[in-house]
Amino acid sequence: MEEKRRKEIYTYQSPWPIYGLSWSSRPNQRFRLALGSNLKDYTNKVDIVQLNEENEFEVKGSFDHSYPATKVMWQPPRSSNGPDLLGTTGDYLRLWEVKEGKREVSLKSLLNNNKGDFCAPLTSFDWNDTDPSIVGTSSIDTTCTIWNIETQQAKAQLIAHDKEVYDIAFAPRVTDVFASVGADGSVRMFDLRCLEHSTIVYETPDLTPLLRISWNKQDPNYLATIMMESQKIVILDIRVQSFPAAELNGHVACVNGVSWAPNSSCHVCSVGDDRQAIIWDLSQLPNTIEGKINYELNIKIRLNDYHFKIDRTLQKQKLINCIGRARNQIGFLSHLDQSFKFCGFNKTK
Repeated sequence: MEEKRRKEIYTYQSPWPIYGLSWSSRPNQRFRLALGSNLKDYTNKVDIVQLNEENEFEVKGSFDHSYPATKVMWQPPRSSNGPDLLGTTGDYLRLWEVKEGKREVSLKSLLNNNKGDFCAPLTSFDWNDTDPSIVGTSSIDTTCTIWNIETQQAKAQLIAHDKEVYDIAFAPRVTDVFASVGADGSVRMFDLRCLEHSTIVYETPDLTPLLRISWNKQDPNYLATIMMESQKIVILDIRVQSFPAAELNGHVACVNGVSWAPNSSCHVCSVGDDRQAIIWDLSQLPNTIEGKINYELNIKIRLNDYHFKIDRTLQKQKLINCIGRARNQIGFLSHLDQSFKFCGFNKTK
């Protein structure tokens, strides 16, 4: 008897163009997301949506945001009992507290380390998984700032690049190491215990700006980054500096986002203007990478930030060889039709 198949694609239609996206990893809040708007007005929006009992996305909370949020991200959970925090960046780093069982979202902290009246926009931020009280931000003023959100004080602020800093990522399993990318075309790695020095892990040959960086959560030796107006993904091994471990060429238009699978050391996903989401199998490194699976949408995918949703249900048999344990649920975000698509792969007999 054929196993009854569950609904595999869920769509949330937003009233405004979507830019930022973040999955909540809180154990008691499954299938919950935060979505940020991309409006040309000063006042923008962030919605919190969640699958209800009818398997439809329902708005659970909403709040105004100054300018479009360049990134939205839930705090990695320490437990289900602590404050439920959501971070956003734009003009400042803001922390929002979501009240469980209510539609109430309140501003908990506004963190600003600027000494004068000028406010340098923040391009991105990252939450430290090992110590969720630590947050790092990147800015167009060439700096990165590391915050302790419990004391609301900056632990460190440093000039990280020669030009604008576009993204920042903490290394997994440690509290002191992070990497950043920027308009100077370099990937730089820092250790908070010794900020007098930094390591230039990689520079693009023609100093093309690097837009995004993602750290492998299972193998901290590997990073992934993408260049501005480029169709390829660069995989870096921090033990072999200056030379890429691999360059992944599968897109036929600009790549906009990249993310490692959270529970697999050899799977990474990339998305781009060619309407493709490609999951790459890097288990053959350092040999040429050929294994991949393409997911094609009928709209262009433009991401600020996206993450795999962790779920341990089985994948379709035909996907197992390519995805392995990478994940079985992925979210795609589109500017053009103002929608978020959540896709699940379920094994059938």
